[in-house]
Amino acid sequence: MSESETQQKRTQKCVSCGINIAGTNAAAFKCPDCGQQIYRCGTCRKQSNLYECPDCGFRGP
Repeated sequence: MSESETQQKRTQKCVSCGINIAGTNAAAFKCPDCGQQIYRCGTCRKQSNLYECPDCGFRGP
């Protein structure tokens, strides 16, 4: 496993609540502004909790 793959595994935390991403209903998508990979847990998605991109500060539901 490459260093970037290892780092990506470590950083798969929900940007809304900070828990490690696991299980179903989790989402991974690119920030609409900068393209940074964003992860959200199923609970935060279901509750429509706001998120903020750690790189550019873009906020979304």
